[in-house]
Amino acid sequence: MTTIPYRTALIVGAGSGISASVARGLAAAGLKVGVAARDIEKLAPLADAIGAVRFAVDASDPAAVAHLFEDADARLGVPDVVLYNASARAHGPVAEIEPEAVRKAVEISAFGGFLVVQQAARRMIPRGSGAILLTGASASVKGYPLSAAFAMGKFALRGLAQSAARELGPKGIHVAHFVIDGGVRSTRRPDPADRPDSTLDPDAIAQTYLETLRQPRSAWSLEVEMRPWVEKF
Repeated sequence: MTTIPYRTALIVGAGSGISASVARGLAAAGLKVGVAARDIEKLAPLADAIGAVRFAVDASDPAAVAHLFEDADARLGVPDVVLYNASARAHGPVAEIEPEAVRKAVEISAFGGFLVVQQAARRMIPRGSGAILLTGASASVKGYPLSAAFAMGKFALRGLAQSAARELGPKGIHVAHFVIDGGVRSTRRPDPADRPDSTLDPDAIAQTYLETLRQPRSAWSLEVEMRPWVEKF
């Protein structure tokens, strides 16, 4: 197995699903990992288990994101890998949903991604290396009813990923966007007994993230779409 050619990683929007699996995989591969979220107390079990450094951040606040990276530089080391995993939903009919709820959802799903990519790029460009990973969803490529805000945010994040990949790839920075096209398995969302493996295993998703980091730059993946082998959507 090819070694991941990075030493430090920062995950923004960390939680108990995909990001936790990626964090465990990165730590097992020998990287020093930082995990960031609004509520860092929820990250304590994960951080304790893998020796990760915890950071508090509001990903939609430019000053907070700048401070996060400054803090990470000091406590973790300048991150070689940055994963943006934060998102927000504002569910409801397009004619009725509160505009402020939509604004906040888009700020977290998309604007926060821009802020994190910007801070990561400022550190990676002078070194000519690094990887920026962005977590998308089915809504990145197809909008669903009652989910306009989530689709807006995820479409924008995908556009950011495509633009950043074209701009930063020639500078030695691997930008990859992951379309998670299906439900992610959890204790609250187990596989139905009659449809095994009909949800995406977060550890299997994480394996794809880590394999992407191992790719030689002559054939980088810029977008990877993952879905369960059985789908009804």
